[in-house]
Amino acid sequence: MCGILAVLGCSDPSRAKRVRVLELSRRLKHRGPDWSGLHQHGDCFLAHQRLAIVDPASGDQPLFNEDKSIIVTVNGEIYNHEDLRKQLSNHTFRTGSDCDVIAHLYEEYGEDFVDMLDGIFSFVLLDTRDNSYIVARDAIGVTSLYIGWGLDGSVWISSEMKGLNDDCEHFECFPPGHLYSSKDSGFRRWYNPPWYSEAIPSAPYDPLALRQAFEKAVIKRLMTDVPFGVLLSGGLDSSLVASITSRYLATTKAAEQWGSKLHSFCVGLEGSPDLKAGKEVADYLGTVHHEFHFTVQDGIDAIEDVIYHVETYDVTSIRASTPMFLMSRKIKSLGVKWVISGEGSDEIFGGYLYFHKAPDKEEFHRETCRKIKALHQYDCQRANKSTFAWGLEARVPFLDKEFINVAMNIDPANKMIKRDEGRIEKWILRKAFDDEENPYLPKHILYRQKEQFSDGVGYSWIDGLKAHAAKHVSDKMMLNAGNIFPHNTPHTKEAYYYRMIFERFFPQNSARLTVPGGPTVACSTAKAVEWDAAWSNNLDPSGRAALGVHDSAYENQNNFINNKTVEFEKIIPMEPTPVEVAIQS
Repeated sequence: MCGILAVLGCSDPSRAKRVRVLELSRRLKHRGPDWSGLHQHGDCFLAHQRLAIVDPASGDQPLFNEDKSIIVTVNGEIYNHEDLRKQLSNHTFRTGSDCDVIAHLYEEYGEDFVDMLDGIFSFVLLDTRDNSYIVARDAIGVTSLYIGWGLDGSVWISSEMKGLNDDCEHFECFPPGHLYSSKDSGFRRWYNPPWYSEAIPSAPYDPLALRQAFEKAVIKRLMTDVPFGVLLSGGLDSSLVASITSRYLATTKAAEQWGSKLHSFCVGLEGSPDLKAGKEVADYLGTVHHEFHFTVQDGIDAIEDVIYHVETYDVTSIRASTPMFLMSRKIKSLGVKWVISGEGSDEIFGGYLYFHKAPDKEEFHRETCRKIKALHQYDCQRANKSTFAWGLEARVPFLDKEFINVAMNIDPANKMIKRDEGRIEKWILRKAFDDEENPYLPKHILYRQKEQFSDGVGYSWIDGLKAHAAKHVSDKMMLNAGNIFPHNTPHTKEAYYYRMIFERFFPQNSARLTVPGGPTVACSTAKAVEWDAAWSNNLDPSGRAALGVHDSAYENQNNFINNKTVEFEKIIPMEPTPVEVAIQS
């Protein structure tokens, strides 16, 4: 994966413009430190910063078809590229890159080829025969992408906001699962799965089918020509990813190059739930395990860098991005270039603790649909940008298109949390991998309670952030918050603190509009806050906000910072019990 930047149809194709595009492309160099490329055709510029993972020797970009009439700059991994090459037997490929198939698919099928791609991607394709172009982003938005418009009529595309925010009159997030065509100057959705309509499915739960679909999703992501590892926090999602990878690694081409010993990575404060649980799972699986410790002060010192790289002021994202940002730097220093991670499971299976309060299966399912549709603004953005800040790629098998189709077609009655029947959150996923004869994980790990990543690295992390923000944001500042920040007004000192930093880096109105807002409890959507009347007075993204659900819920509602409070109140850190461990990676 990489960083891309394109300027299409600019009024100034001069040497000075080329220099400016190169300057802006260098803002994305952290995403692709291995090589850079820029191709100009008339009034169009396609730039690329490469992180070489498949065919590092010859896969530099931009990529071309046989006669170079089709030009592509792409950030992505196409897992079915070998099968697609077989379908394109009459074509000659210039490289062994998995992304080399894109130009040739366009030649064969026109703009309708995007759904044939099995992978994660953002790309710009320029057809020099008629000077038309298309831009597309993967189904869920695992790769980050922005689109902007210049006063001169130019269209700008960038992997990150910082590549175009200073030169566009307006810019916004490029919607996932969509294609933009110059021929009609508009978007159209190419990704149209059955679940997208939010109709309630009725397929029976088949644990073996679910297991096999996820194993397939993990195995296909072991495509590599460089060293890799797995993020392992010791919770369900990352542990399953590590278990499957460890189980099947020896049968892959990756093992032939790099050996069959899997490396795993975990981050946390000293004594945190993640570190303890991660080591326990690593010992069980026999991975080469790497623990990274950080202090609350280490995290606070990194906040500005995190906000600059992740490009958000969302509290949830910043809390979770910071330890991931710190860990990614350590991982990259070991020579690892990509990792497998566990994002997406909670959205698909209703794993967040607030799902305990879902009133019925219909609302449960609709909330999972809403959460998946919003992933590109939250966990996908965090996982993509906090790792790519150091030139490290994160692959997310739970967000595999085929796996999502299988999981989202199951009657949601099977996903409902029923404590009286012993069914905790994500029960159907746990049950699918509960193999007595050939266990994937020990029982007590398979059936641990959900923690959120920002909680699992150590509860004092969030409490420390709140205390730090309280020192920098006064009550007087909070009283004027609505006037200073009328859009997505921050209601806590922590949110205000992040917003000030974000506005310094990205002062444009378009920038602040790219960040989602609205009430949330324990990472819910605004709609789900309505499930419990008490939640409207206890809004916080931490899993501990799920009062009456989480084993270490905030001690009482009076200790909780809510959207009406301007006075900082110290949260009493709760000691984790042995069954508490984070499940995000």
